[in-house]
Amino acid sequence: MVNPETQDETKIVDTQIKAVTVYADKALVSRRGVISLTGQERELVITALPMIETESVRVSGAGEVAVRLLGVSSDRTFTTEPVAERVAQYHRQIQQIEAEKRHLQAQVDALALQSSFIAGLREKTEDPFAQSLARKNLSLSETLDFLNFLGSQYSEYAIASGECKSQQQELDKQLQVLYASLQKIQTPHPKESVSLIVAVEPAGAGEFELEVSYLVNSASWNPLYDLRVSSTSDTVHLGYLAQITQKTGEDWINVDITLSTAKPGLGTLPPKLQPWYIDVPSPPAQLMTTRRVRQRAMSLPPAALAMARTAEDNEDEIEKEEDLIAAETVVAEISKQGSVVSFKLSGGGNIPTDGTPHKTTIFHDDYPCSFDYIAMPRLVSFAYLQAHVKNSVNGATLLPGKANIFRDNIFVGTTQLDNIAPGQEFKLNLGIDQGLKIERELVERQVDKKLISNQRRITYSYRLIITNLLNSEANLKLTEQLPVSRNEQIKVRLIRSNPQIQLGEMGILEWLLTLAAQERREIYYQFTVEHPPELTVVGLDI
Repeated sequence: MVNPETQDETKIVDTQIKAVTVYADKALVSRRGVISLTGQERELVITALPMIETESVRVSGAGEVAVRLLGVSSDRTFTTEPVAERVAQYHRQIQQIEAEKRHLQAQVDALALQSSFIAGLREKTEDPFAQSLARKNLSLSETLDFLNFLGSQYSEYAIASGECKSQQQELDKQLQVLYASLQKIQTPHPKESVSLIVAVEPAGAGEFELEVSYLVNSASWNPLYDLRVSSTSDTVHLGYLAQITQKTGEDWINVDITLSTAKPGLGTLPPKLQPWYIDVPSPPAQLMTTRRVRQRAMSLPPAALAMARTAEDNEDEIEKEEDLIAAETVVAEISKQGSVVSFKLSGGGNIPTDGTPHKTTIFHDDYPCSFDYIAMPRLVSFAYLQAHVKNSVNGATLLPGKANIFRDNIFVGTTQLDNIAPGQEFKLNLGIDQGLKIERELVERQVDKKLISNQRRITYSYRLIITNLLNSEANLKLTEQLPVSRNEQIKVRLIRSNPQIQLGEMGILEWLLTLAAQERREIYYQFTVEHPPELTVVGLDI
């Protein structure tokens, strides 16, 4: 509180947030305020600021009179948040619900009175009815009508009363919540805030605009991407979005927001081949573990199958509305300084201090791309489509972030983009594509009857048939694997391959194929496994 004796020397400046620069884990806030100076002021005070990094505070200003800024200090204060209006609102809600409860109770009492009257009527008419029936003064149908009347009235009253009581129970639950909330806000919670005191020396009287900036925590932004691929186009449409979150304690309403790169999981990926080991028997527990691991590697991810079905089901659902005017997306202004990129958002930003994510578009553009396929028939009888995309040489750096992938307007899945510099290429995995048909067949498994050099030899032969069902050329990387021996007495050898291929590390065979439209191609390979006859080999369950 300002001392009355120094009131002329100390003045509170009413400031508003004008600009915010958001970094990865904090934000730089700029405030401005205009004050009329008399020339007697020695301190300008900015109050009720959130918890800030006090060492980051910077002050400046300009105005009709020269002012010397001598220094800045901070002071922490504790205040109790005013709750009178919120308390009154809770009281109004409680009164309304209690009035509804009283109305329901009146209905329950009325129904109980009607039910009691019917019960009394039954008791009073029980003997006269019996006598009338005995004397045949009443017919059986008249008696049944009266009994049905009593029964239906009892039933209606009971149902109506039950419904009223259920509504009362629901209102009681609402009242419990309201009373708990009321008790919570009526409990004083001191709120910590910061005041900045700027020591000044004005040369005279006149208006002066003071500007102060400071860093706050609990604010961040991270990139999000929408990547849209069309099977009829050699471009990828990339939408670069920002997700801004802040809980700084002050709302950013109608302020200039800049996003800065300065520093103050995958369902669409094809399965990864694991080494295919063969060995001598192991203890039962270890053998069971090996089998479980291999079963997981051989299974097709459910997300991949679901995606293939979704592509079929939604193929004919996309319609174009020629007469509609598409909405225009406002994008950001991009600037670079060395390796730091800034995105100045167009229009006034509105980010309340509620901690919820707020999304905005930074920019969108088309990127050239090329497509190819990869397949591992031993694991999956499908081919996976990949796009090779190149970031523009003059474009912005794409920061690491989550990307949603759409193919022909169908959601494929999500991926995580790494840091992609201008001019750099990156890959997008677009999931299963049924344009390539792949068949894998074991055509031979022969155990030699005679031992060769005291070794038992088993020969395996496989045939792969790849059919390009597309009306365009397709590039395919086809990967197979041979078992890898973990025992020096077990030898694995590649005997034949067509087309000819060299055996890679960990038993990998890899063919790079170009298939013409509607072309059918056959791949063949043969390998042997040799081991002493007394040795039992595990892992050869092909």
